[in-house]
Amino acid sequence: MTRPLEPWRQAEFEISAAEPRGFPAPRGTEIAFVGRSNAGKSSALNTLCGQRSLARTSRTPGRTQLVNFFRIDDARCLVDLPGYGFAKVSIEAKQRWQWLIGAYLEGRSNLAGVVLVMDIRHPLTDADRLMVGWCADAGVRLLALLSKADKVSRGAAAGTVRKVVADLNGYPAAHEVVAFSAPKTTGVSEVLTILEDWFTET
Repeated sequence: MTRPLEPWRQAEFEISAAEPRGFPAPRGTEIAFVGRSNAGKSSALNTLCGQRSLARTSRTPGRTQLVNFFRIDDARCLVDLPGYGFAKVSIEAKQRWQWLIGAYLEGRSNLAGVVLVMDIRHPLTDADRLMVGWCADAGVRLLALLSKADKVSRGAAAGTVRKVVADLNGYPAAHEVVAFSAPKTTGVSEVLTILEDWFTET
């Protein structure tokens, strides 16, 4: 079983924000996790940090409704953005979440990159493509984390990775594609290596 890097195990919840004025002052470098509702963002964060309940998980899509900041140390912070796409909430709530995500991505000067979490069985939905375009316009690095890889065969997972790699060909900034499974810890070492590089290079 892959073990998270020891500093990541020390990650702690810092603050939640319902609007940009609630964001903490930029300190160190941040990496944001974003994705459709129920894609597995919170599970990915918990697995990468070797903790069971750092980020709250739920079977109900749309559970993450705030921007949540988790600090590893003074130099590094992980940010969990609200899920987009399918969620049984009002149109007004969805629009507010979209505005909140946009405000974070466009206004955070210390953002090192974005981890786009997608269910490996349903990657690059229309909503995901909008997010890819948003990140491309902002010129930020992108990691396509294909979650729930344990739900498909190794061959199917490898095939999906190749398809997503081809689809992202031409992305203007540095990008990576990794098959990931929280329960099997598949891809954990690869993702940690990429994100540590982002933290170091920023």
